[in-house]
Amino acid sequence: MQPPRTCQQTRGHHPGRRIGHPPGRRTAPRRPTPRPAGPQGLTWGGWESASPPLEAHVSERSGGTPPRTLAEALRTRDDDALAALLRARPDLLSPVPNDLGQLATRAGTRASVMRALERLDRFTLQTAEALAASTDPAPYEAVRALMTGDEGDPRVEAALPGAVAALRAQALIWGADDRLRLVRTAREILAPSPNHPSPTGLGPTVAEATAGMSPGRIQEIITTAGLPSTHDPVSAVTALAALFTDRTRMAALLDTAPPDALAVLDRLVWGPPYGEITSKPAPPVQWLRDHGLLLPTSTRTVVLPREAALHLRGGRAHRHTEPEPPEILPHPSTSTVTSTPTTRPQVVDSAAAAQAYTALETIEELAKEWNEGGPNVLRAGGLSVRDLKRTATALDTTEPVAAFWVELAYAAGLLAADGEADERYAPTPAYDQWPDLPPAERWARLATAWLGATRTSGLVGGQDSKGRTLAALGPDLDRGAAPEVRRHVLGLLASLPDGTAPDPESVLARLRWERPLRGAAAGRPEDLRARIAAWTLTEAEMLGVTGRGALSSHGRALIAPDSVDGGDSGASGAMGSFPKPASRTAAATPGELSAVGLHAARALAPHLPDPLDHVLLQADLTAVAPGPLLRPLAETLSVIADIESRGGATVYRFTPASVRRALDAGLSASDLHAFLAAHSRTPVPQPLSYLIDDVARRHGHLRIGSASAYVRCDDEAVLDEILADRRSHALRLRRLAPTVLAAQADPTTLLDGLRSMGLAPAAESAEGDVLVTRAHAHRTPPRTPPAPVPDGPPVPAPPLLGAAVRAIRAGDQAATVVRKTLPEPASAAPGGELPRTTSAETLATVQAAALTGSALWIGYVNAEGAASQRVIAPVRVEGGFVTAYDHTADEVRTYPLHRITGVAELADDPA
Repeated sequence: MQPPRTCQQTRGHHPGRRIGHPPGRRTAPRRPTPRPAGPQGLTWGGWESASPPLEAHVSERSGGTPPRTLAEALRTRDDDALAALLRARPDLLSPVPNDLGQLATRAGTRASVMRALERLDRFTLQTAEALAASTDPAPYEAVRALMTGDEGDPRVEAALPGAVAALRAQALIWGADDRLRLVRTAREILAPSPNHPSPTGLGPTVAEATAGMSPGRIQEIITTAGLPSTHDPVSAVTALAALFTDRTRMAALLDTAPPDALAVLDRLVWGPPYGEITSKPAPPVQWLRDHGLLLPTSTRTVVLPREAALHLRGGRAHRHTEPEPPEILPHPSTSTVTSTPTTRPQVVDSAAAAQAYTALETIEELAKEWNEGGPNVLRAGGLSVRDLKRTATALDTTEPVAAFWVELAYAAGLLAADGEADERYAPTPAYDQWPDLPPAERWARLATAWLGATRTSGLVGGQDSKGRTLAALGPDLDRGAAPEVRRHVLGLLASLPDGTAPDPESVLARLRWERPLRGAAAGRPEDLRARIAAWTLTEAEMLGVTGRGALSSHGRALIAPDSVDGGDSGASGAMGSFPKPASRTAAATPGELSAVGLHAARALAPHLPDPLDHVLLQADLTAVAPGPLLRPLAETLSVIADIESRGGATVYRFTPASVRRALDAGLSASDLHAFLAAHSRTPVPQPLSYLIDDVARRHGHLRIGSASAYVRCDDEAVLDEILADRRSHALRLRRLAPTVLAAQADPTTLLDGLRSMGLAPAAESAEGDVLVTRAHAHRTPPRTPPAPVPDGPPVPAPPLLGAAVRAIRAGDQAATVVRKTLPEPASAAPGGELPRTTSAETLATVQAAALTGSALWIGYVNAEGAASQRVIAPVRVEGGFVTAYDHTADEVRTYPLHRITGVAELADDPA
C-alpha cells in the first residue's frame, strides 16, 4: 500500500502549507451536556439586561406583529434608545436623517457598519461573528450554543446578554430573542467566505459548499455516508447537514474513519478550513471526500463544511472565547507599599513634579534656542533632519525626544512658522506671556495640549504610504485616534491602586481586547494603536503626568477632575475596573480642557518646589542651583554662565566666552561682582573673580567700527601682532595709522575672526562709544494652536441629540402617516411619489383645513429643488402663502402655495 499523500491546507484557493498525517485516532467528541441557565439581572459593559436579553418582542405601534425590517425595529425604540444609538454611532447624524427609514438605511451602509464594528470589544465582536456563522434569523439559544460549546461556560453565559444588548443598541442586530438578525452588511463582512475567511476559522455550510455540485455526486456522498438515497438534491443536502449536526450519528461515522483521516481533520478544524489536494488524493483524503467531510470547491481545493467543523470543535465557534477584558497587571519591578500606603503616592507625586519642572525648563530652553529665529521650514513643511539633530544637541537629548518637545510646544501654540518669504520657526507672541504664569499653570497648558493633540511625534523619522520620510512639524503627523488612546491609557493607569506602575504588555493586551479591529493585527509592529499606547507611557513620564511609571495625583486630574477636589489624590479602582469619564469617548472642547487644566494645576502646585534666590559658587568656576531659580536670577545667570547639566540641581559653568557675553550685554565687571556676591550662599571664589577681572581688562581694548571695518587700538604692539598672525590674513588688514587697521571684512566677521585669535575686541559706534549688543527676539505673527484632526464625526452634544431625535420622529410621522385616498386616482404619481394636485385643488383643500383646524399631508419642493413630505395644520391662507404649524419641524412656518406639489387629508388627525 502506498503511503498516504498529503492534503495541502490553503486559505481560499491559494496554496498554503502542507498537512502531515501523524498517527493516532482522535476520540469522538462527547455528547452535549446540559448548560446551566445564566443568572438574571446581569450587568456587562454598562448594559443591564436579563438572560437572555429581552427586547419588546411586540411593538405597540406595529399592532402586535414583530418588526420585519430594521426601520420597524427602530420605530419600537423610545427616544432615549434612539439618542443612545446616535451617540454610539455619530456618523449617522451627518446629516440628520429625514426619518427612521433613512436612519436604518444609513445604519446599514458598509462604511458605517465597518466603523461600528471597529469600536466593538473582542467579546462583542465574537458574538457578532457567531451570529454571522449561524442561521438568519437565529434564536438566542443558538448563539449561546456557539459561544459556550457543548460543555458550557458560565463566564460566557454571564457576559453574553450584555454583548447582545450592545449589538442591539448599536443597531447591528435587531429582532426579538427568538429571531435575532444581524444587519445584512455586517453579515457580509463577518460571514465566512473563500475570499474573506472569518476569524472563527469556519467554512461554508453544506448547502453553500454543494451549491454547484452535480446531483449524482451528492447522491454518491449520502450513499457512502449511510444515508437513504433520494432523487431530490435539496433533501439530500438537508440529510447530509442533519447527519453532521447529529452528535451521536456523527460520532459513529468518525469512529469508522482511518486515523490519518482524523489527523487531516485536526489540521483543518480550527481553520483555515480549505486544503489543496492532488489529482489523485491519498486514501485518507479520499475517504473524507467520499463521506462528504471534505467538499470540493474547485478541481484542486476542498473545504471542511461548517457543520462538521462545529461537531469537531464541540459546538464552539471560537477556539478561545474572551468574555472578560485582560487584567491590568502591575509592573514586575514595582509593587504597592502596603505597610506604608501613604508613602509611595507621595514619592510618585514628587517624582512627577520634578519631571514636570524639567519639562518647563526644556520648553524654555527650546524657545531660547529659537529666540532669534529658528530653523528654516522645508518646502514640504516641517524640520529638516539636520535641524532636528541640531535642536537635539542644544537640548542635550536624543532626536525622538527632541521631536516630542518641538511638537508639544507647537501643539501648545508656543512655536510656529513666521510665514515670511524665507519662512522660519520662532516663538509666538503667546510665548511672551507664558513664562509669567505660575509653573503649575504653565505645565497644565502643556499637559492639556498633549492630551488633546492629534499630532503624533512618535511617527517622526518613519515613512508615509508613499515612502516619504515624516518630518517633525510636518503636515502628515496627525492621527485621529491619538487623543482617545492617550485618555484610555491614563484611565487604565487610574484603575490601578495608587502608586502602582502598570506592566506595558498588559496595557497593550487590554487595548487589543477593547478594539480588536482598529489598526493592524494584534502584536504586529504596524499596529498604530499599540504604538501610540507605548508612546503615551513614555511621553507621560517625560511630561510629568506619571512618576516612576505610576499615575500621579495631577495626572488623575487630567482624566477625572472631580477626584482631586480638595487636594484628594483620588480613590483607586479595582484592578479590573475602568473609570469612564466623559472625555474618554468624546473629544473635549477648549472650555472643558481649560477647566481640566485648572484642576490639574491645583493638584500639581503643592508638589512643586518654591523658586530659590541663591546659588552655590564653587572654586572650579561652576555655580550649583540646588533647585529652580527665580526668573530674573535664572535669566541673568544664563547670560553670565553656560548651563553644563540639568536635573534636580542645575550646574552653570563660567568661561571667558560667557563672561565676555555678559560684558557685551552691557554689564560691567563691578556689576558682575555685585551680582554674584548678592546671590551666592558661598563666598565668591578667587579664580572666578580673577576670570571676571581679566576678561574685563581686555574687553574693549580693541575697537572695531565700520569703514568697511576698522580696528583701533592705542597699543601699537598689539596691532603689530595681529598683522603678523597668519590667522588674520583672511581678514585682509592694512595699517592706516599707527593705531588703526582697516579691513575688507564686515564688522561682524572681523569681530568673530579676532575673537577666534584669542583677543577680546568690542564693537563701537560712529561716535566711538562701545556698542552694547543684545539678542534680537524674533516672533511670529499671532498664531493659534493647530486644531486636532478628529477620528470620525464628533460625539454630538445632548441638546443636539434631543433635537435630532425629535426631527427624525417628526419626519417619520410625515413619511408614514395614513392619508385619505385622492378622489381621482389618476392624479396620483406612480411608485409612491408625491401626488399631483392642481393649484385650485391645493388652494381649496388648504383653505378648508384652515377653517376646520384639521391637519394635512403635503408634498413640498424647496428653493433648492429638494422634495420632502410634511404634516401641517394650516392657520392662515393669503397672498399666495399658507401659514401653518409644521408637525415635522415642530414650529410655525410659511409656505408658498406654488411650491406645494400636492395635498391629502389625513385618515386620522395626528393632533
